[in-house]
Amino acid sequence: MIHWLFASYFAGGGIVLRMGLATLLSFIVVMGLGRRFIHWLIAYKIGDIPEFDHADLNELTRHKSTTPTMGGALIVLGIFVSVVLVADLSNFYIRMGLFALIWLGGLGAADDWIKLRYSAGKGSRDGLRSWEKILFQIGGAVILAVFMWRYGQLSEPMHYFYLPIAVAPVAIGLFAHVVVTVATMVGSSNAVNLTDGMDGLATGCVMLVTGVLWLFSWIVGVEAWANLFRLPPVPGAAEMTILCAAILGACAGFFWFNAHPAQVFMGDTGSLPLGGVLGYIAVVTRQELVLLIAGGVFAMEAVSVILQVSYYKMTKRRGGLAGKRIFRCAPLHHHFHLGGWPETKVVARFWVMGLVFAALALLTLKLR
Repeated sequence: MIHWLFASYFAGGGIVLRMGLATLLSFIVVMGLGRRFIHWLIAYKIGDIPEFDHADLNELTRHKSTTPTMGGALIVLGIFVSVVLVADLSNFYIRMGLFALIWLGGLGAADDWIKLRYSAGKGSRDGLRSWEKILFQIGGAVILAVFMWRYGQLSEPMHYFYLPIAVAPVAIGLFAHVVVTVATMVGSSNAVNLTDGMDGLATGCVMLVTGVLWLFSWIVGVEAWANLFRLPPVPGAAEMTILCAAILGACAGFFWFNAHPAQVFMGDTGSLPLGGVLGYIAVVTRQELVLLIAGGVFAMEAVSVILQVSYYKMTKRRGGLAGKRIFRCAPLHHHFHLGGWPETKVVARFWVMGLVFAALALLTLKLR
């Protein structure tokens, strides 16, 4: 909207100024509404009760039972307001990004609400069924994949899959593009959701990954820079930097309240859309594998759950008794917490790993 009203002032795009405005606006929205929103959540007792299949972990997290959840609504609102005001809404990828944000934010809010009704004896502690969430996530990703393939601004880059260690891309068809988009968005959305289990853990890691995608979005959006780094030029992708800036500002504002000891949790309302939008940005910029590297912490958390569940079911079928576990508890951050690490140490060390993975993702620029 600001871009449209002051089009002459933003001649040439004004991308740097608008990135700064997007960061500042989303930060102000979250900070300005944060305290009142948290008080409202507390007044209506919108707080989750940590409950795991592990007695010791339940005891370790018992003190969090009075902390409100669904704070991710602040993040979604901050990003939405900032992007609508600052981004170029005529850009196809921006409109689709807002669709992904609202689609997954609504899914997360529904899941959180069902969980919260559990305390009143009216809902399920597990929220939506797994297949319901996955189906909804896949549906949104398929819609975005098809629209990007057919209506994206000069959608030729969408017809190829790019490897970070090779210059020559691999040609793909519509079906393969849909599969890649679904795997990237759904995997990223659920991985961030699994990581959101400690004060500030997911928020900090999301900011690191967003920083990497912000840089790649800027590079592929400028043809000369893309050619210099041997990345695929994606017309219109530079506007993704505004979306990344809005995410950074909103997460920074939310971190003010989510840092240990957390005053509010983002819940699925925040983690599902954050992860999904990061996956969407990676697809637009054709950097799906770079996202996997930069989001190494998210990948570790997701893989730990897959391994734990698979091994437990496999050993249970063979023995007929209780299944065996690889980790003390999954996701992985709980394994270290139960091993005696204080929560603050687990979070700090995972941030360090996130920084290392982000650096490795940036190093792929040199590999080309």
